[in-house]
Amino acid sequence: MTPRARHVLGAYLEFLRNERRLSPHTLHAYRRDLDALSGFAQARRARDWNAVNVVAARAFAAQLHHQGLNGRSIARALSAARSFYRFLIRESLVRANPFTGVSAPKAGKRLPKALSVEQATRLVDIPATGALARRDRAILELFYSSGLRLAELVALNVTDADLREATVTVTGKGSKMRIVPVGKQARAALESWLEERAQIAKPAEHALFLGSAGRRLGARAVQARLKQRARQQGLDVPV
Repeated sequence: MTPRARHVLGAYLEFLRNERRLSPHTLHAYRRDLDALSGFAQARRARDWNAVNVVAARAFAAQLHHQGLNGRSIARALSAARSFYRFLIRESLVRANPFTGVSAPKAGKRLPKALSVEQATRLVDIPATGALARRDRAILELFYSSGLRLAELVALNVTDADLREATVTVTGKGSKMRIVPVGKQARAALESWLEERAQIAKPAEHALFLGSAGRRLGARAVQARLKQRARQQGLDVPV
């Protein structure tokens, strides 16, 4: 970050102290969260605050999650970032607020209680014997490790998966977006599937998960594949 960009951050903290008259405790929390944002921006070699776009804002939320912060702490940091960018917009220093609509990752749902760790491993352990087998493994790894709803999973586009940051961006009810961390096994399965996907996708098809015809896979098709896989392994899996 340039010296001017760092100066602007200091100016905002002074604004909070003198104009908004925040308590020392609250001001300390803002400083800590914005210092984290500044360190994140510098690590990405951003020269000024305009260089932090929506993709970077989502990556910042994901980084906080990977560092072990809970949902409340991440939400607080994102709130501080949004407030800071509102200040920058008011001062005509940036054009848009990249943190608008970015929310903290929700905790992944646990596996159904009927499944032990061994059973869950059996369910997702699909031999990579072709494109659709790799797709199914990626679906199951992501579905169970990240706690997605079925409708959210089938709505994912390729651009929603950021494998470098190990996250997917999920659009839920009311078009609200959230960042969902992707586990190591799910990430590897997605990488394997994406190699195959490129060979079968129809032109201009953006869906992450495709059927054999190269079009977006529907929820019923995923349910059918999951039930079939469960039957093969002798498991009773609710979908």
